[in-house]
Amino acid sequence: MEDLNQINELINGCCKKERNSQELLYRKFFGYALSICMRYAPGRNEAIEIMNDGFLKIFQHMASFDKSRPFKTWLGKIMVNTAIDYLRSKKKLAFTDDVDQLYDLGTDDKIVDKLSYDEILKLVQTLSPAYRTVFNLYVVEGFQHHEIAAMLGISAGTSKSNLFKAKKILQEKIMHAAATRGTTDVAVNYSVNNNE
Repeated sequence: MEDLNQINELINGCCKKERNSQELLYRKFFGYALSICMRYAPGRNEAIEIMNDGFLKIFQHMASFDKSRPFKTWLGKIMVNTAIDYLRSKKKLAFTDDVDQLYDLGTDDKIVDKLSYDEILKLVQTLSPAYRTVFNLYVVEGFQHHEIAAMLGISAGTSKSNLFKAKKILQEKIMHAAATRGTTDVAVNYSVNNNE
């Protein structure tokens, strides 16, 4: 409860444009915000740029924040939208066409589960911006294809196609990373079907 009170105090201070409250809020949520931005950006420098832009939006629109809702969720949505805006502004979002038939990637893929979060994040960052964005929105953020389509100005079929291709590429990269480490312990299911 003390943490919630502290956050509410910082929010109130930010509404009054108090620099100290802004700095403390920035520090408190730095790691969380950066972790979101890192999933969308090709590297740390771009992620920090996105995150800083996101915090600027937060400070500019703090008065519109509904205090009956969780602040962390609101912050996360702003970071995701800022990342998408950044990729659009750099003209990095080029989506592949719809596919009528998506094939199952299989459930028998023996790949390592011992890769660290950082190793997996690096593999996700090697995806094209379009694949990475759809993958993150669907797998990590939990959006459905019709929601992703509306957010990105694409069709649901294009979203499905990009997710399928992103998962296929990731599966190959993870299997390669597992092979180079010499371990193949746990199966990870990257199956994609038409219901997604």
